[in-house]
Amino acid sequence: VQLQASGGGLVQAGGSLRLSCAASGRTFSSNVMGWFRQASDKERVFVAAISWSGSARYYADSVKGRFTISRDNAKNTMDLQMNSLKPEDTAVYYCAEAYTSALITTTRGYQYWGQGTLVTVSS
Repeated sequence: VQLQASGGGLVQAGGSLRLSCAASGRTFSSNVMGWFRQASDKERVFVAAISWSGSARYYADSVKGRFTISRDNAKNTMDLQMNSLKPEDTAVYYCAEAYTSALITTTRGYQYWGQGTLVTVSS
């Protein structure tokens, strides 16, 4: 499966962006989908994950209450609504598909990755 992330851009602190991830090559599997981000010169870290049904969602503490993850299996898409953005949210954001249906927060748990989309939040 190929994953394509989009929706990044430049936004002022306090603003909002909506990232999208589109899958091609096959339909979404029953595996968990997730978002990660990587700031300059830092490791890639977990942001949010969602189960196939959407009934289970998990967020990093740093984005809880500000970001919302969702998915539309019929359209093979996953979104990340980001509100109240802060300069520390600046990073390249990656969407990914996990190996399993369990919510996983480590990069090693994900098998397919999109190319990333850059989010820059100015102060």
